[in-house]
Amino acid sequence: MIRALIVDDEPLARDYLRQILDGERDVSIVGECANGLEAVDTIESARPDLVFLDIQMPELTGFEVLEQLGPRLPAIVFVTAFDAYAIKAFEVHALDYLLKPFDRDRFARTLDRARERLRAGRSGDERVTALLEDLERRRDFRPWIVVKREGSSVVLRTREIDFVQAAANYVRLHVGGQSYPLRETMNAMEAQLDPAHFQRIHRSTIVNIDRIRELQPYFHGDFVVKLHDGRTLMLSRTYRDRLAERLGRDF
Repeated sequence: MIRALIVDDEPLARDYLRQILDGERDVSIVGECANGLEAVDTIESARPDLVFLDIQMPELTGFEVLEQLGPRLPAIVFVTAFDAYAIKAFEVHALDYLLKPFDRDRFARTLDRARERLRAGRSGDERVTALLEDLERRRDFRPWIVVKREGSSVVLRTREIDFVQAAANYVRLHVGGQSYPLRETMNAMEAQLDPAHFQRIHRSTIVNIDRIRELQPYFHGDFVVKLHDGRTLMLSRTYRDRLAERLGRDF
C-alpha cells in the first residue's frame, strides 16, 4: 500500500486529487496540507511514501519544504499551475510533475511512474537534491525594480527597499518615506529578492534585514520589529526561527 500525502493551498485542488486517489486500490491517503509549514510537520511525522507537492504556497514554497526536510525525502510529484523555468528543470532532472489543470489520464501516467520508482526502492533520490541545487544556482535576484507612479516609471534599487507588504492583489514597496504599489505576489517578490538581505517575517511582510534596529516581545511568540527610521512591523512566531537563524542567535 502506497501512503500518499496531498499538499496544496487550494481546497478544490486537494479535493480533485483526493477524488482521483480514492479510486486507486493500492493508495492510502495519510493526510492533506494547505501550506508549506504543515507539509514539513506532516511529512516528518507521518512519513508518507509519496507526496503530491504544490509549488506556490503560503508560509513555504514546495521547494522550501524540500530544503527543510533534508536528504530523507519521500517520492515527490510536483504540482504547478505554470512555471516555465520550473517545468524545464523538472524535465532536465527527469522528475515527475503535474501541470494544472491536468486530466485523469495524465495523472494515471504520473502515478504509474511513481509506483515504478517505489517498487525499485527509489523515493526522494539524488535527482531532487540536484534540482534544488540547480534552482538555487540559477536564481536571478533582481538588482532593481521598475514601478509606475503618476504617469512615470520609477527605478528602485532593491537594496534600498526597507520592507515589502501585501496589499490586496498587489504589494507595496516601502523605500524611505515613499510607498510604491506593484502588481506582484508576496511569494514572487520573495523569490526575486536576495535572501542575503531580505527575510520574510510575516505572511504579508518581507523586511530588509539591514533596516532592523530592535526586536521586542509581543504576545503568543510574536515580536515587534523596530526599524532604524522608527517604523514598526510584526514578526509572526511562524517566521521567528528563520529570522533568528539569519541573525545568528535566538531572541
